Amino acid sequence: MKQTVLILIGLLVAMLPACAQGDRQLVRQGNQLYRQGNYPQAELCYRKAIAAQPANGTAHYNLGCALQKQKKDQQALVQYKQAAKTISGPKRQSQAYYNMGTVLQGQKEYDKAMEAYKNALRMNPQNERARYNYVQCKRLLKQQQQQKKQNKNQNKDQKDKNKDKNKKKDQNKQQKQKDQQKQKQQDQNQMSRQNAEQLLNAAMLKEQETQQRLKQAMRQPNKRKLDKNW
Repeated sequence: MKQTVLILIGLLVAMLPACAQGDRQLVRQGNQLYRQGNYPQAELCYRKAIAAQPANGTAHYNLGCALQKQKKDQQALVQYKQAAKTISGPKRQSQAYYNMGTVLQGQKEYDKAMEAYKNALRMNPQNERARYNYVQCKRLLKQQQQQKKQNKNQNKDQKDKNKDKNKKKDQNKQQKQKDQQKQKQQDQNQMSRQNAEQLLNAAMLKEQETQQRLKQAMRQPNKRKLDKNW
């Protein structure tokens, strides 16, 4: 992404009315600090300039640049929007829209960035950086949409797999329960057969004992008591 953050100095400052001398001085101080890389202090000067003259489009624009340098992108976006409304000259408005586009592009909001670049080109058709970035955003937006679609399909496939996995898990659980029930029934049947065999064996043993007692009784002689002879 071609990103060029420029502060507006010189001509635009000179065009400010004499009554705004206070905010012009603050803008110049901010510009000096900005060039030195002291973006926090430059930000402070630009904010003071805006407090002195809210319609100072240059202060809004340069404040946006200082904020963007500090990676305060959302705040920078607000200032660029305000600059696009208040700054004079289509080329400078184009630059404000361009910088808006760079912020949005950095946030991967490619559709909004494309709109900002289109506005930049409307203000200045010769803004080649805006044209280049517009084409890049168009390509990146297409890739982003394709990636979202692919992710959606992958999520659907994963959900289907999980659904099949859970279904198979339930089937295995049901089969296990059936097997356990079957085994339980078999155990009960086995116990019933064993009980029946035990009862039968006990009955047979008892019958054998009874027969044995009868045989023994039959073997013993019948002792009769003789009547006394009178």
